[in-house]
Amino acid sequence: MAQRRIPETDSGITGQFTCEMYNEMQRRFRDRGWMETDDIIKSGITSGHALEVGPGPGYLGLEWLRKTEGTRLTGLDISPDMLEICRRNAAEYALSDRATYVESKGQSMPFEDGYFDAVFTNGSLHEWQNPVDVMNEIARVLKPGGRYFISDLRRDMNPLLRWIMWLGCRPKGMRPGLTTSVNAAYTPDELRNIVGRSTLETPRVHGNAIGLSICQAGS
Repeated sequence: MAQRRIPETDSGITGQFTCEMYNEMQRRFRDRGWMETDDIIKSGITSGHALEVGPGPGYLGLEWLRKTEGTRLTGLDISPDMLEICRRNAAEYALSDRATYVESKGQSMPFEDGYFDAVFTNGSLHEWQNPVDVMNEIARVLKPGGRYFISDLRRDMNPLLRWIMWLGCRPKGMRPGLTTSVNAAYTPDELRNIVGRSTLETPRVHGNAIGLSICQAGS
């Protein structure tokens, strides 16, 4: 049985030093092929204008742009420090003309109804203070028939896997954050209850050994 959920923060990752450490960790994930870009593409998000909620340093979305053609990306994050890193990384990828970054909270997105062809996010779900509200905003800004992909860690992962993840976390200064993120993550049943109260179209919860994802049934 999973331990009780301990909420983390709803103000994102802030502070230049912490953001730079997170950037280093995510860059290492990218270099080792651990980003979820291929899962996003397999879910059917392959074209158009996509919104990434909580992009962190931006590697997931930038890799999606790199692997797709004629696509555009808007990243939405609460942390101005993280958004500056996103813009720096977009310039490094030579993708600044296809990537835009906006500062805002997820539960009140500054976009019109039906604005995006797709929405995706990884690793931010456990930080949402009101996840149903954010999911409803995702549904609102999606065009009819638009696709979404939401993924995060799972709190009920095997303790051995959790320990291996903690041991391999670099830089070591990110280890406390990994622990609090796992403690704030959801179990499959909890997540099914949440998405069932949202306006997301035909949501289905998938799981693997360390994480959970939500996308349309049939994806």
